[in-house]
Amino acid sequence: MHATLLAILLLALPLGSWAQISETAPPAATAVLSSNGPVVVDYGKNSFPNTPEGRIAKEVRHELLMLPYYSLFDDLEFSVQDRTVTLSGSLTSINSGTKSSAEAVVERIEGVEKVVNNIKVLPPSPLDQQVREEVFRTLSKTGSLSRYFWEAAPSLHIIVENQRVTLKGYVLNQMDKNLANIAASEVPGVFKVTNDLQVAK
Repeated sequence: MHATLLAILLLALPLGSWAQISETAPPAATAVLSSNGPVVVDYGKNSFPNTPEGRIAKEVRHELLMLPYYSLFDDLEFSVQDRTVTLSGSLTSINSGTKSSAEAVVERIEGVEKVVNNIKVLPPSPLDQQVREEVFRTLSKTGSLSRYFWEAAPSLHIIVENQRVTLKGYVLNQMDKNLANIAASEVPGVFKVTNDLQVAK
């Protein structure tokens, strides 16, 4: 019986990551991966199960993290089931070439038989770009949130589409999660904030 691995990968500039394995029902396992800065960069680093899917997931994570040009405004996700890797998430239009690059590097991984590329390229929008920059500036200057942007691999990512902001990544506590939500909501031009930040345990 094959295990199914679901992995979420948020990519930053350049990138660091962490992995967490949580048991569901035997023999299935879930792997959650994210570019999350110094606090959790080594967390679960060697937690992939010693299965074909686990080894593939570990390599996918590594190869995607090595791709250049990701920013904290991009989000990549992937899942591994048997020997099929599904890529998803979203990229800013300026980074659209990374969609094909991600597929290419994953296809070369030993054991991968199929790659499904569902990565979405966000439409170009000067208003969205302005919102991205303003939300970043606001969060990086707001209290304890600045620490999430100190490293080259920030743990907090800002995804913007149609002036709607989604916050992704990891923070250290619930207070920071709430603070990020409030700060982003107060940025002019933001229509809505979806707070998908998780609190690192």
